[in-house]
Amino acid sequence: MACLKLKKFEEFLQTVDGFENPKVTLEQYITPSHIASHMLYTIQTNYDDLENKLVLDLGCGAGMLSVGAALLGAAHVVGVEIDADAIEIFKGNIEGFELDNVDCIQWDVLGMEDIDFEHKFDTVLMNPPFGTKQNSGIDMKFLRIGLALADRSVYSLHKTSTRDHIKKKAIEWKVKATVVAELKYNLPQTYKFHKKSSVDIAVDLWRFEKR
Repeated sequence: MACLKLKKFEEFLQTVDGFENPKVTLEQYITPSHIASHMLYTIQTNYDDLENKLVLDLGCGAGMLSVGAALLGAAHVVGVEIDADAIEIFKGNIEGFELDNVDCIQWDVLGMEDIDFEHKFDTVLMNPPFGTKQNSGIDMKFLRIGLALADRSVYSLHKTSTRDHIKKKAIEWKVKATVVAELKYNLPQTYKFHKKSSVDIAVDLWRFEKR
């Protein structure tokens, strides 16, 4: 299925089940199928970073990016998620697509910083929490951990408003950072404090390359 056309690929991802009862403390929002499909398709067609690769999906949630990576030919995908409810949905999505090369482990991503894996992952994917007032900076913590676990490259979504900050951190961490796509993240009304039915947020898809 690595030769999927983009339109058909997005149609597949539209059938991925999302969170049943999203938890605000974990900033749970499913990655929209439109963004996920374009993100993953760009990663594969422009950089060949999915097909036949060992892929890690940090904070995988219900499995949108993991499913997509597998459909585009990843050799094996490992999702990491802290929430047991999300993992159950993840497993249902994997079963629904009859994927036998995708696993999910329950683990706190922030607790992986000091773990020394015997083998690094070719490619790390993530749509990290953007960070609320209580969780400020969590997106950069996810990114730092992703870089530690990657052998080659990390792809991550971040608010466009943080672009200058990320550029500075990339220089500090001595990694090559490139904005490969500018996207509009349509955030639906998910929690009680949301006043609008949906909000468009400008986000960047970054590629971080290990030197």
